[in-house]
Amino acid sequence: MNSLPNLVDTDTASLAQVEDVCPSMQTRGHVHSVETCGTVDGPGLRYVLFLSGCPLRCKYCHNPDTQGKSRGEEKTAEEVLKDVLRYRNFIRNGGLTISGGEPLMQPDFVHAILKGTKQAGLHTALDTSGFLGHKASDELLENVDLVLLDLKSWDPLTYTLVTGASINPTLEFADRLDAMGKPVWIRFVLVPGLTDAESNISGVASFVARLNNVAKVGILPFHKMGEGKYRELGRTYTLSDTPTPCSSDIKRAREIFARYGVTAA
Repeated sequence: MNSLPNLVDTDTASLAQVEDVCPSMQTRGHVHSVETCGTVDGPGLRYVLFLSGCPLRCKYCHNPDTQGKSRGEEKTAEEVLKDVLRYRNFIRNGGLTISGGEPLMQPDFVHAILKGTKQAGLHTALDTSGFLGHKASDELLENVDLVLLDLKSWDPLTYTLVTGASINPTLEFADRLDAMGKPVWIRFVLVPGLTDAESNISGVASFVARLNNVAKVGILPFHKMGEGKYRELGRTYTLSDTPTPCSSDIKRAREIFARYGVTAA
């Protein structure tokens, strides 16, 4: 965990309010790690809570140790929220982002943290693949200000090759968020030789173009930050020979999005 003691808010009155947030604050969950100065997982400076557990097996996953069953440090929602509120002054123009793994592996835990964070007056974001969107109740989503939705592919075969799962649950969740008017940032990882086919990018762009709730689209260049973790886990990293996209690759992808009236950063 990063530590910024000179910027921490230790207002005991704020922490005391946690006790009365909701009856589910004793819900327990598994935490993978925390980043206290996140700048890419939502607007402003953010407390990013990474949870353990994920049903997908993304080839480019940079936290493969979060895959599978939820495990890691066990905490109550109250304990997590107390730590978030210690940074209230620091993240007041940003907020909390719950990421993973896949946070919706632990929906009750996530719901309690989100509800407490909202009641404390902070912005909330949920970073998800959408594959387990059916586990996010309307009540949970009411406490989410922004969804960071990872749309990993359009072509169903490519999506399954990338993740080991079906694309349909993600598309259904995206449509549900659109119907709710829930603000969304779409994130698409560009992987040379895997997700960069023009037809695949066009499919993602055309789908995004018909949604009315998308505030931002980000094209994320593939990187190999997780490769060392695969070795530590005794697993094969299948993208060792895959290059990082160059600037022209990113430009081409942006131009394809632009054909559908979508501005991608």
